[in-house]
Amino acid sequence: MILNIRRINRVVEIPIIQIRPCRTQARKYYNSEKLRELADSIKHNGLLQPVMVRKVTAMEYELIAGERRLRACVMCGKTKIPCIVITCNDDEAKVFSLEENIQRTDLNFIEEAQGVCSYITSENISQNQAAAQLGKQPEEISDMMDILKLDESERELVLKNHLSIRHAKALLRIEDKIERRIVLSEIITNSMNVSQTESYIDEILNQTVIEKRRSQRRKSVLRDVRTFENTIKKAVFALNTSGIDAQAEFCEDDDSIEYTIRIPKEHSMAA
Repeated sequence: MILNIRRINRVVEIPIIQIRPCRTQARKYYNSEKLRELADSIKHNGLLQPVMVRKVTAMEYELIAGERRLRACVMCGKTKIPCIVITCNDDEAKVFSLEENIQRTDLNFIEEAQGVCSYITSENISQNQAAAQLGKQPEEISDMMDILKLDESERELVLKNHLSIRHAKALLRIEDKIERRIVLSEIITNSMNVSQTESYIDEILNQTVIEKRRSQRRKSVLRDVRTFENTIKKAVFALNTSGIDAQAEFCEDDDSIEYTIRIPKEHSMAA
């Protein structure tokens, strides 16, 4: 998408009360300590980089870029903030806000993925179209969408414990949610790096494959045992039908299955 944005060539001070939040803001998590540091810096040195807004009504502006700066200004008691005013339509505002956010180094990868996902949904476009409009490779967009398969609590744990996108991608190889939470806890508890995490998950998946194969073999053997059991029952029934008082007893424990067939000696000797 080619943005047709026009700017006012000067910085204007606008009352903060007249600026509404950006509706497509990607950032969801704010480091309170760093926000306080930014507020202290603005208090002593002023705001070095104006925020960017667009006018939506005669007395109201929408924030396009600079959410942290705006919050920090509010924290240090400012009532006005320097702004660069741009003119753009809704679609252009969404793209510009998203691009400005995902290019910032302090936007975490989950916020970036959520921003891109929101943009794809609101614009009803494909991942390939989003990649082209945002200047990214389709594989990058696909990876972002995959990351959002982690549930909200998993995402919070990933961010809280400073895990990377590669940690998150490795976790997604565990399909069972309960098992994935256990694995995530182990990764955090043992402070695993990416390589250790990937190796650990490889071991788990390999063990899972082995267990599945064992289970399949046990089921196969069990089917054979059931077939054998039916054969015994048919044989005993045939003996009973012919006048021989044969009896079959069945016993099973954790280690074995036992079948006992009892035939009176008089019938055995007669045979």
